[in-house]
Amino acid sequence: MACDIRTNGEPTLAKLVSGIFGDAQELVKQELNLAKFEIRDELRKTKEAALSVVAGVATLALSGIFLLLMVVHLIHWATSGAVPLWGCYAILGGLMALTGAILIYTGRNRAEQINLVPKQTVETLRENVQWIRNPR
Repeated sequence: MACDIRTNGEPTLAKLVSGIFGDAQELVKQELNLAKFEIRDELRKTKEAALSVVAGVATLALSGIFLLLMVVHLIHWATSGAVPLWGCYAILGGLMALTGAILIYTGRNRAEQINLVPKQTVETLRENVQWIRNPR
């Protein structure tokens, strides 16, 4: 018997298989559309979060500048004017430059210790390739 022969008015096997494949294709299309929608939604949320963080960082930077200006005038006031205002700026600027240099030096040393290629994974992959080439 051939697969195309209808029995009792029921659909043929070929039509059933074709219907299953059609449904599977439609399901995949719907899943892809859902994934696109979810990705767009997550990108929108990420953009909003990034804008909020940037605004916060900018506000924090401005407040830091005002606090540094306050420290300069506090040094000038605490020394009763014995240290000129330009000297107070120099003191604070020198301390900040020293702090920045230390942070850069520390960060550079830490960055030198970073391995972008995971050594153990590379070694394992090499062993796997060698085993595939020589299965003995």
